[in-house]
Amino acid sequence: MSALPVAACPTEAELEFDRQVDALVQAGLPEHLELLESCFRASCEPLRDLLPPPAGHDGIPFVVVVPGLPVVPVLEAVHTVGGPGFTTMEDDDLARFRPLPELEVPAAPYLLLDVDPGGGNLNVPPAKVLPGIAAAGRTPLTIAEGLAVLVSDPGVLRSRNCFSLAGSRAGDKRVPALWVSARRPRLGWCYQGAPHTWLGTASCAARVGASAPV
Repeated sequence: MSALPVAACPTEAELEFDRQVDALVQAGLPEHLELLESCFRASCEPLRDLLPPPAGHDGIPFVVVVPGLPVVPVLEAVHTVGGPGFTTMEDDDLARFRPLPELEVPAAPYLLLDVDPGGGNLNVPPAKVLPGIAAAGRTPLTIAEGLAVLVSDPGVLRSRNCFSLAGSRAGDKRVPALWVSARRPRLGWCYQGAPHTWLGTASCAARVGASAPV
């Protein structure tokens, strides 16, 4: 009598990957992107093979990002104790904030690796933080990436810190940021030279998609 095959147990990273994809589904991404849920999940599945090994630090090992996500609906889908996320930015103004070209953001779902919300640079203006981020071989996060972090962990703005998203710019001195307002997640902006005690500048070590690393 032959022994039955033993099913492989999912790794901690695979369980976290599944949880994050589930969170994106719950945020309405398939509907907003006009995809069947099964197609949406299939578009993310190639990233499973790119999951990083366990990290030995307090950063966020990886975050699943879907480019082109609709900012306001996804923000409003994030609920905390104070209510849903929100922004007071007008749609046309929000649309002006684009990812910096040099980030070469993938066009398909990808992973952000080794995400740091910026707890080590609180109260330092983004303009002064960015050279150090670049010198460390890291890059700032975009608005879509910041929202992906928030969707994956709605409590991140309280459990870690609020953060600027200097990877998206509108051609002026403003830097978008996520913070807590009236106990709700809020997307707004601050000037690049203005320090805030509660605000860091988020960054990542790399962006990696199913086709090629960035």
